Amino acid sequence: MKKTILVVALSIAGFIAVWRFEPTAMGTTTTTTATPPSVSAPSTSAGNSGTTVTVPGSAQSSEFGTVQVQVTFSGSRITDVQLLQQPDSGRGIDALPQLRQEALQAQSAKIDTVSGATQTSESYIQSLQAAIDTKGA
Repeated sequence: MKKTILVVALSIAGFIAVWRFEPTAMGTTTTTTATPPSVSAPSTSAGNSGTTVTVPGSAQSSEFGTVQVQVTFSGSRITDVQLLQQPDSGRGIDALPQLRQEALQAQSAKIDTVSGATQTSESYIQSLQAAIDTKGA
């Protein structure tokens, strides 16, 4: 009788584990690769507050999709961050406006990742940093 209870309990535990399992594509690896910035030259325009420069960041891939930003600078100040590419699904989509706001406030890529959207946050930060580095070069 004791063995029967143990077998039933282990069977239920195994069933729950299989039921809650979320499969991923086999052979898929999650790697983040830095793609060189766009070969096109940054666009510039003159204005009252100095030169405005728009620079694309590198496309950063993750398990949930590719993130690429485009940063607009007025002088050395970041005035806008727009998405050129974004993930198709996942928690990261909801985190993108928060990441944009933090980048504008910090005026750098030194921003926190969003809980639950770590991979998308890291891709966003890397693309943002690539744009900042390109502008500085």
